Formats: sequence, C-alpha cells, structure tokens
Amino acid sequence: MNPGTPITQAAEFAPKPSRKARNLKFIGIFLTICGIGLFAYLVYSVGIAEIAGNIGRFGILGFLVILSIYAVRVCLRAATWKLSVYEPYRLKMRDTIPAVMIGEAMSSTIPLGIVVSGTAKAVAVRRKVPLVVGLSSVATENLFYSFTTTVFLISGAFVFARWFAPDPNTVLLIDILIGLMIGTLVFLALLIIRQWHFASEFCEWLYRRGLLTSILDTGRVQVRLFENLIYGFYRRHPDRFIPIVLMEIAFHFLGIVEVWFILTRIAEPASHMVNAFLLESVSRLITIVFKLVPFLIGVDEAGAQFVGEAVGIGAAIAVTLAIIRKGRILFWSALGWLLIVNRGLGIRRIFHGRSSLGTHTNIGQDR
Repeated sequence: MNPGTPITQAAEFAPKPSRKARNLKFIGIFLTICGIGLFAYLVYSVGIAEIAGNIGRFGILGFLVILSIYAVRVCLRAATWKLSVYEPYRLKMRDTIPAVMIGEAMSSTIPLGIVVSGTAKAVAVRRKVPLVVGLSSVATENLFYSFTTTVFLISGAFVFARWFAPDPNTVLLIDILIGLMIGTLVFLALLIIRQWHFASEFCEWLYRRGLLTSILDTGRVQVRLFENLIYGFYRRHPDRFIPIVLMEIAFHFLGIVEVWFILTRIAEPASHMVNAFLLESVSRLITIVFKLVPFLIGVDEAGAQFVGEAVGIGAAIAVTLAIIRKGRILFWSALGWLLIVNRGLGIRRIFHGRSSLGTHTNIGQDR
C-alpha cells in the first residue's frame, strides 16, 4: 500500500478512547436497572403462570425454528457486509458470519454494545483486511441497513396510524414523525449521490472557531477519510446496491416471519400477518432507541404490550412474544461470546484496536 493512500493516512489518525464511552456506560447501567424493574412489573401484571403456559405451547420445536430463522438473518447481514468491502480487499462468508455474531453478541448483552459492536466486527476480521477498511465497510453496510430500516419504520407507522391509532392526536404525531423520517431519507440519499462532505466541513467549521479542538485536531481528518471511503464505494460499485438492499429487505421480512410464526403457536385464534408486521416494526424502533439496554429488557416487552393491546391480541400474548424472542437473543449471544473468548477479544482490546491501525495497513487480500 502506498504511503499516500487513504488507508495509510487513516492509520496516522487513530481515535483513542474518550470519556464519552464511560458516560455511556453509566447511562447504560442505569437504563438496565430501570429495564429490569419494568420487566419484573410487566411479568407480574400479566401473570407468570399465563406466560409460562404460552411458552409451553410454543415448545422446543418452535424455538428451534426461530433459531434457524435468525441463522438465515445473520447470513444475510454477513453477505451484505461482504459486498460492502472496498476493493482491492475482500472478505468471505466464513470471515463475516462469525464477526457479525461477535458484534451482535456485544451489542445485545452489554451497556456499551452501541459503542463497540461495529468496531468489534472490524477487529474480528483484522487479520483479513486493515482495520480502517473493516470499519469503513461496516459503516457502509450500516448505511444500507439504516435506509431499509427507516423505510420499514415509516411503513409500520403509516399502517398503525391509519388502522390502529387510538385518537386523532396520535395520528397527527405519527404523521409528523413519518414526515421527518422521509425528509431524513431524502437528505441521506442526496448526501450519498451528490457526495456532499457535510460532516467533515462541519467539523472544519467547528475547528476553525476553536470548538472541540482537542477532539477535532485529528478527528476532522478521520471524518473526511471515512466520507471518501464510503463515497468511493458508491462510485466504484453501484452494481452492488440492489443486491445489498434486497438482502437488507429480506432481513426485515424474516423478522416479520419470526413474529408471525410465534403468534401462530401461542395466540388463539392465529394472528394476522399485519399484527406481526406492526410488532416487528415497533421492536425495531425500540432496538434503535434503547440500544444501551442489554437484551432490551423491559422496554421490548413494554412496546410489545402497547402494540398487542392496540391490535387486539392482548398483553399476555405480546409480552410472551417478547420473552420468547429474548430467549433467541440469549442463545445467539452465547454463541457470539464463545467466539469472543476463543479469539481472545475483549472490551479493552476493541477500544484500543483502532490505535493499532498502522500495524495492519499492509495486509493484502483475503487469504
């Protein structure tokens, strides 16, 4: 790799752990304690016996089915990441699948998951591609995921507002949120297509005015480099956009299928696919908003109860649904942590991983 390339330039500006991570940790711990209390309250109010009966009806076979569905979803995210890697580097599915599992395990189980999950994926493939390439490819894939997730949330909000909203004020609020999300989508699409460097220009503007200089002294260069890598992917690989978007859509669709399958086994009569769609869209929104809460404990059950009562399936079924899905998260997180232990990864190593970018800049293509 030539000294003047973006890869080696990025190696010179490796970010260091900041106080922000510690603050997020304390916030995450506080939210986790609140989530545990909320979870206990919801289980008590619905009734332990009723939830246990619903879980018994779902059965081991049903649990194996949703584990299999999620395995396909993991493969889809791994495949979209594989297509997001910047040439001349490349990753194989045997590289990205374990890395996705590692990232998801950290994201799901620890308060700092939102901070370390993306970096954990890049660190997990550091022997295959330079760390900055791993990070930029994760960021690129996350852009596609964010785009399809936003469309999914808009669709869910529209259906809920038109069919199930309890009052006109709620409809108005949802319509405003839909408008904001659509505006954000249009802005992001133009940002990528026109290759506007708003983020780096904003950092430069702050730096010239003496604001956040300790962070932006090197941080503004990092932002520009990551913008260039992401925009470079758009210029070089426009043919990959449709396959990536289709796989991201399939990821969300399988989430709806999972919810629908669970409801068919525990709800009487079997629930409609629209209910599954709404429950999954709300679960996705909660995942985004409450990412600091491990396993989304309490908040996922509360969201499911809200939608369940709105669509008429009842609080007990909705809370049971969230608990069953939490069991699936526990299973896959356990596998992810086995990989973390096996590879000798850890929170400290991941936080300091970016500071070792320079040691990986000469790694070639996948071996």
